[in-house]
Parts: sequence; C-alpha cells; structure tokens
Amino acid sequence: MMKVKNGFKYNLNGWVYISIKGKPYERGLAHGVLLKDEIKKAIKTMHFNLYDSYGLDKDFFILASNFFFKQPIQENFPEFYDELRGIADGSKISLDEIILWNNIASLGYAVPTITNYLKDMPEIERKFGYLLTGLGGGGHEGGGKDKCSAFIAVGSYTEDGKICCAHNSFDDFLNGQFYNIVVSITPSNGNKIIYQTAPGYISSQTDFFVTSAGFIGTETTMGGFNLYERHDPICVRIRNCMQYAKTLDDYVDMLVKNNSGDYANSWLIGDTNNNEIMRIELGLKFVNVERKKDGYFIGYNAPDDPRIRNLECSNTGYDDVRRHQGARKVRLEELMDQHKGKINVQIAQEIIADHYDVYLHKINPCSRTTCSHYELDDRAFMSQADRPLPYQPRGAVDGAVCDTNLAKKMSFSVRWGSSCGMAFDKDDFFDKNIQWKRFRDWIMDRPSQPWTIFRLNHTGIKLSKKQSLKKVQKKHRKTKKH
Repeated sequence: MMKVKNGFKYNLNGWVYISIKGKPYERGLAHGVLLKDEIKKAIKTMHFNLYDSYGLDKDFFILASNFFFKQPIQENFPEFYDELRGIADGSKISLDEIILWNNIASLGYAVPTITNYLKDMPEIERKFGYLLTGLGGGGHEGGGKDKCSAFIAVGSYTEDGKICCAHNSFDDFLNGQFYNIVVSITPSNGNKIIYQTAPGYISSQTDFFVTSAGFIGTETTMGGFNLYERHDPICVRIRNCMQYAKTLDDYVDMLVKNNSGDYANSWLIGDTNNNEIMRIELGLKFVNVERKKDGYFIGYNAPDDPRIRNLECSNTGYDDVRRHQGARKVRLEELMDQHKGKINVQIAQEIIADHYDVYLHKINPCSRTTCSHYELDDRAFMSQADRPLPYQPRGAVDGAVCDTNLAKKMSFSVRWGSSCGMAFDKDDFFDKNIQWKRFRDWIMDRPSQPWTIFRLNHTGIKLSKKQSLKKVQKKHRKTKKH
C-alpha cells in the first residue's frame, strides 16, 4: 500500500484503487502523486494515438484543448480547475496535458469544428491552418464514436424491486486499457463519490459511479452524433452532477446547462432514495428525458429519440442487426424480458458478459455481442466499409454492476479485462493480426480477472498500522463476487 497526505493506493485483481480527500488542490495533488506512473504512461500513449489517428503532433492538440476546454473550465468551474492543477503538480505532468487527457473523449467532437473558430485561435491558424480542411470527425467514422453496453432496471424487472444497473466499456485498446482505476473521493464540499476511471481523470468517462446522495450513474454514447458548440466540456458538467446533484432534476439541469454536445450520451441514472430510474438522451439542441419506477432502460450506442437520431446523428445503425447498435438493441431487450423479475447483481454480471449474436443466431463473441470482441471479428457482414475494420484491437475492456444494496454501502462490483473474463494476450493477437503491429509496444495484456467489490474509502476495510496489504487483500477476497 502507498500512503500520502490526503490519500492512499493499492492494487487488486487488475485494478488500481485510490482514496483521496480534502480541498480541490489537496485531493488533486494526492491523486497525482499516487498515480504519477500510470498518468505518465497514459499521457505518452495518448500522444502516440493522436498522432497515429490524425497525423498532427501534440502541439496542435494542446493549443486546441486550451481553447475548447481549458478556458471554459478555468472560468466556470474553478474548483475542478484547482483539482486538475493538483493532479498536474502531483504527477509532474503539465496542466495543459492533464486537461487535454481529461477531455480526450470530447476532442473528436470539437476538432471537426475547428475551422469555425479560427478567428479566435490565431496561433492555430498561423501554424496549422493549411492542414485543417482534411480533418475528419469523431474518430473518422462519421460522427461520435460508439462505446459501451448498459442497462438500468427497477420494479417488476428486478429480484427485490429495487434498482440494478450494469455497464461495460467498449473502446480501442490503446485508450481503454487505462480505465482500470477506481477513485474514492471525500471532497471538502458536496457528495462523496466512488467511480471507475483512468489515471488523472476528475470524472469517470467510462461512465460508472455511485454518490453518497444515493445515485448510481452510467451512460452509453450516441454513435454518429455530429454537432458541437464550444461551451462547458462534459468532464466538468458530469463531475458537477456527481459531487453536487441531490435530485434527478439536478442531473438534467447540470448536464443541459452550457451543453457543448461533446461526448453525447444516453445517461442512465438511478435514484435509490425514491426507487426511480431516468434516461437522459443528451443531444445538443434536443434532450429527451424519461423516468420510470417500473421498467428498464438499455444503452446500445444509438438514441431512441427520433429528433436526435435523425437531425443530430448520422448512420446510427439503430435497426441494423449486422451492426453492433442494432444487434445489441435486440439482444438487451431479449435479456431484459428473459430475466424479468430475477435481475440481481449476479444476473446483471451475466447479461453484461453475454456473447449471443442475434444476426447469426448463435454464441459468437464479436462486435455485435453485449460483451464486445472486435478483436475476434472478421467483419464479414459489415453494412458499410468505413466502420471498424476486421480484427480491430477494440472491444469491451471491463464490466461494472451495482444495485441499491451495494450503492447504499457506497460500493460496486467490477471486473477488469473484459466483462466475460476472456483474457487478451497481446503477443498472440499481434502475431495473428500483423496489420496492427505498430500498436504492439503500446498495448498491454489483460489477463482474466474475477469480479471484485470496491467500496468508498478502502472498500470499507479499516487498516491499522499492523495490517499489511496481503492481509487486507485476503480479507477483501471473501467479499468479492465471482
């Protein structure tokens, strides 16, 4: 175990857990010191990935990030700006790079609009203006990237009538391999929070969190989303919700205020105090809010709202079961009906690890399954050529589950590597898929790991000076879910 002022850290089952507390700069400093090695590796990989994806070096992205993200955060969210300063100082990484890293999910939305703002960015226009007309959008797939499977259920769908929620993170393995961090925060003001994240982040971005105000939160992106306006970035808007929201209405108000349309998501929020769930389909000009005390919402990377789907997105795959959006829309509906009245933590873990392919009607781990495996998919049934390529190093890198009982204890159950537990062996993968060999030195193995419960402030286990990390882990394993 590593201890510093205002925080401590330990590793367990593929996860790195940190607990931090205090005023914004103090908790940020503890975060940065505890995770400095992980942050440095993530930042280095980020620069490689950006250059490989766009052909532009970090100087361009720092300038763009400072305009799109740094200035609004500094002006409108000084508390979180101070926390970011602390992370930068603690990790000895520049504040500009930490802010860029915290907004990496928003970058693909902002960059395609950059020519609209060149008059306000003379340095970018002078250095890079002649290069910018060819920049693509949202990861070059025609809008926002497609990430994640999720559901949230309540009432007649769950075993005890209370809330149960699950999520996994689809991502390219370069970025996704860093989301093995669990952060527990006891801030000087507002709610206590525990969330899954990457090193150096002040918000989750996977997204999976629990707050002491009684909320469980997650989301899935809306693929193909293609609008953006420069206002407040999502990393501070959702962190504001996590730390200060007291009602479901607060989540709506805080997410909509100064919305940029960046990282446009279908947010799934559970209020354990009132046994109510909510979905916020957060477009830019259009926002769809639904609430239920009996039923469920599913997340599969396409919006249900026809306005958002047709006017703010392109090519969503909503009804196409050859594509992962349409296939998971069907499969998650089937799984909700199949398990109606029985959904609990164990069933939720099974649902988020599901490998049934509704297009081929068989068990077939691939891009279309709830636990996604693009790395195993030959993409023989693609409906368009510019979607993710055959055997792309991309897919589900985790699993996360929470119910009301876990949330009341400020805890959740998570699995690192993939939702199903399938290991990823990088040498085996790159030996078979040499088209991706440039990533070999950047992508790490992800061995099979068990489901593990983490709680606020060291998973609820109090340490004495005589206790060792091995003793803590041994005691903790007795409580984990397999």
